[in-house]
Amino acid sequence: MTTTGRRALLVAGASAAAAALTGCTSEDAGPRRPSAAEEAAAREAERVARAAAALRRRAVTASRTLLDRYDAALAAHPALHARVAPLRASVAAHVRALGEGDRPAATPGTATGTATPAATGSDTGTGSPSAAPTAGTGTAGKAVPADPKAALRELAGAARAASDAHTAELLAAPPEYARLLASVAAAGATHAYLLTEGARP
Repeated sequence: MTTTGRRALLVAGASAAAAALTGCTSEDAGPRRPSAAEEAAAREAERVARAAAALRRRAVTASRTLLDRYDAALAAHPALHARVAPLRASVAAHVRALGEGDRPAATPGTATGTATPAATGSDTGTGSPSAAPTAGTGTAGKAVPADPKAALRELAGAARAASDAHTAELLAAPPEYARLLASVAAAGATHAYLLTEGARP
């Protein structure tokens, strides 16, 4: 073998050995750790996700509380069914829409302590409650006025309170959820108006 050939062979062998050594060193070092910027971005994403989940829980709780008041009013004043049940069905739909994506532990009657739809009647508002509260008391222990018109006024106040709660969350909500909150808040304001009109002498 010529001198030139031997030199080429030695160079090739040295290159191969260096490549193998580099591979071993990389494997020994383990997986690459995320950079400080990547860790900060991950922490921010987690913070945003927690805030969004907390906002969703508050929104669902506000609408579930209103749903409880509808169920209590219907239990105390069955004669109001024709006027109140369609609005109650709308609120039940709001609860479902606002709570989409909730974990099972956040279903009604668990984490929030409010009554489940199954315990307060059908979600359609067309059936009679299967385990309704006794007349004169709400599902959260709040008394329902004995006078039907006063009960309607109280229910209108609850609808306004829920509407205000949803409106207060708009600026902090993600765009898509903010649109949903705005729609539910507007519906609540409409319910309050309809219930107030119905309660007039």
